[in-house]
Amino acid sequence: MRVIADLCVIPLGVGVSVSEYVAACEKVLKKAGLKIQLHAYGTNIEGEWDRVFSAIKKCHETIHKMGVPRITTTLKFGTRTDRFQTMEEKVRSVKKRLKR
Repeated sequence: MRVIADLCVIPLGVGVSVSEYVAACEKVLKKAGLKIQLHAYGTNIEGEWDRVFSAIKKCHETIHKMGVPRITTTLKFGTRTDRFQTMEEKVRSVKKRLKR
């Protein structure tokens, strides 16, 4: 099953700058072969269910190995069975309606 997810991983106990840890997670997601789109407060991920959730687990493992004692994560995700839909299609649909 394909899934589109919105992931926000927040390392705790490392100060206010977290870009080093976000970058590490982005590398994990890319290495997993997932379609990703970084945004200001997280990352959109598109791919097969097992691959997406396995990569999210790997993000946690990687960040903990960097010495982060605690991580909190916000995850939103959706699936469709009626048709195949990409992240770009979802955005295009909204932009199209904004032009009306």
